[in-house]
Amino acid sequence: MTSQPATAPAPRLSAFQVLACGAAIVTLSMGVRHGFGLWLQPITQDQGWTRENFAFALAIQNLSWGLFGIFAGMAADRFGAFRVLLVGAVLYALGLAGMALSPTPLTFALTAGVLIGAAQAGTTYAVIYGVIGRQIPAEKRSWAMGVAAAAGSFGQFLMVPIEGWLISSFGWQEALLVLGAAVLLIMPLALFLREPGFVGGVAPKREQTIVQALREAFKYRSFQLLMAGYFVCGFQVVFIGVHMPSYLKDNGLSPQVASYALALIGLFNVIGTYAAGALGQRFPKRYILSFIYIARAVAISVFLIVPLSPASVYVFAAVMGVLWLSTVPPTNAVVAQIFGVAHLSMLGGFVFFSHQIGSFMGVWLGGVLYDQTGSYDIVWYISIALGVFAALINLPVRESPITRGPQRMGAAA
Repeated sequence: MTSQPATAPAPRLSAFQVLACGAAIVTLSMGVRHGFGLWLQPITQDQGWTRENFAFALAIQNLSWGLFGIFAGMAADRFGAFRVLLVGAVLYALGLAGMALSPTPLTFALTAGVLIGAAQAGTTYAVIYGVIGRQIPAEKRSWAMGVAAAAGSFGQFLMVPIEGWLISSFGWQEALLVLGAAVLLIMPLALFLREPGFVGGVAPKREQTIVQALREAFKYRSFQLLMAGYFVCGFQVVFIGVHMPSYLKDNGLSPQVASYALALIGLFNVIGTYAAGALGQRFPKRYILSFIYIARAVAISVFLIVPLSPASVYVFAAVMGVLWLSTVPPTNAVVAQIFGVAHLSMLGGFVFFSHQIGSFMGVWLGGVLYDQTGSYDIVWYISIALGVFAALINLPVRESPITRGPQRMGAAA
């Protein structure tokens, strides 16, 4: 008798191909996004709008990114990342062009907010991490996610000074149009992320339906805690990223200080995100996350206490840079570790939606409270308190794979 041959595993893309192309896409998409704070004063002054008008549009952008991220994740899990990336690139270009040409705060909110948010959902972490989860072996997954997150940070370091130069050299509208053309480079890069398991738009066979996967995740306490912690991450980083340039200028520092500070955040976060991903292969990820959040609270507190100067800004930017997106690799790696990779983009999208609700609150409250009080102090204090809260709630997260019985999809932790 001859035995039946074992089913061959689905072919995988090379790790180098996944990381090189995925990192390039994240570099471009996140690099453009991180510079939006540089447009706050040029746009509001030229258009005669308030800071709240601008902040509200970017708050909508963060909500849109989070909401559409769920559906982009579902689509990527079902059809593969390639198609989602193509749509995202086109939306990004249209959104940047619309942002440049919007005549009213409403159209600005629709383009800079809704359209660009949807574009970011299809061109950033949830989609790229889905590819990494499916194509990179589990023993290297946290490290690989750290590499992709580091690329997003390098994008900030690379792109923010370029964006500042474009604004000063050509004007804010022309700068946005140039960036709109640049993001279309995502489309040829996406060609190299066509996953062999998604032939003819058919997803590999999965043990769970979408409804089963969602029911399982949302009943699981550790998933709830991760979502709560990610809310804090979004609140802190988007408030700082959007409002710090204006905070520094209000206190008499030149716009160049803000540009260099944002670039330093990106540069040092290359180190922080890579280190977080690498350490996640060796240490419990919940401890890494708790340390990041408490360290942010301490860094903000010290920044507010010491006299403000270019030197203090650069030190703060470097420290915050190490902590900036370093929550991303361990958070997503824990989700993959608990639930597997079949629905990773979708579940990552839901976790990220919580992040974006926090982002909405951070950027919007920054604008509202500044207009009401003439100061950002209250939002700085909220950021400190939330950092302590997030450090505490990540400690009880359980990282072991969920146990699934034949009749039910797992018990709550």
